[in-house]
Amino acid sequence: MSGKFKVLYYVNQFFGQVGGEDKAGMPPEYRPEKVGPALGFEGALQGEGEIVGTIICGDNYFNENKEKSLEFLLNTIREVSPDLVAAGPAFNAGRYGVACAELAKAVVEELKIPVVTGMYVENPGVDVCKDKAIVVSTADSAAGMRKALPAMAAIAVKLVKGIELDAPEKEGYIPRGMRKTLFVEKRGSQRAVEMLIARFKGEVFETEMPMPVFDQVDPAPAIKDLSKATIALCTSGGIVPQGNPDGIQSASAQKWGKYDVSGMDGLNASDFYSTHGGYDTAYANENPNRIAPLDILKEFEKAGFIGKVYDWFFTTTGTGTSVSNAQKFGTEIGKILKEAGVDGVILTST
Repeated sequence: MSGKFKVLYYVNQFFGQVGGEDKAGMPPEYRPEKVGPALGFEGALQGEGEIVGTIICGDNYFNENKEKSLEFLLNTIREVSPDLVAAGPAFNAGRYGVACAELAKAVVEELKIPVVTGMYVENPGVDVCKDKAIVVSTADSAAGMRKALPAMAAIAVKLVKGIELDAPEKEGYIPRGMRKTLFVEKRGSQRAVEMLIARFKGEVFETEMPMPVFDQVDPAPAIKDLSKATIALCTSGGIVPQGNPDGIQSASAQKWGKYDVSGMDGLNASDFYSTHGGYDTAYANENPNRIAPLDILKEFEKAGFIGKVYDWFFTTTGTGTSVSNAQKFGTEIGKILKEAGVDGVILTST
């Protein structure tokens, strides 16, 4: 090894160059070689560390067989005995992010080996492991790979050498929710007054205690008479026409679809299926109305419980989809529904 520290790398089936969704059920396997982003990561280590192997596992397999997957992964890591484990980066891929996070958490807790990974701040995997492993903040897609790998590598070197990391905003990792005692020139009361004065003057300042921002949405007024109301059907459950004509992504959706259901009494399995990548779609494909209940709404229309079912059905996938995209979809779909005079919406998930 010539004094280089050893790194074991974890990737999913896509970045492991095995395949796409068709290989998402692939069980974990170890390869004593550098695969996919592991190559770029080793280069970013600038000779200080070396990749000694890559573990590849399908996203679906890991999330559906977590205990079995972790058993294999931890046993492999014990055998290889690396100095550090690197995973991802997963960007905004939800299943991949959760797999990286669960692996990171288990490795740190059980094997006491440092782990570095990378994710988009809204990836559901972040909250699973950010207090255990270092999660580098990345872009929401693989387009950010060239920036993510050097940032992960720089932190990896410090972790292995036992060098204390600087603040998250300087190192580029997601805040871990931890507080540290620091010695500074000005005491807290003085800094607080200076920030307050800066705010009064309209000057730039940076708070030392950033607060989370939550979207506040006022509920719409209740529908006074459902028997005269037009109701639309929307879902984030990924129900699309056969062939998925608009190419709606199975995860981290970048678009939504709109389909005419005016002449239907329900969604037939021969015409619709789920493209969603975050749940077992067998029952949804058997009867798409289980996710998007057009059949029940049509029954209510015939019985006079509601005035009319809107002629168009809206759909996307929710798994891993960023909050910003979800807000964008809602605004776009809402504008259409409002202009069409729709009175209410049934929005289903999984």
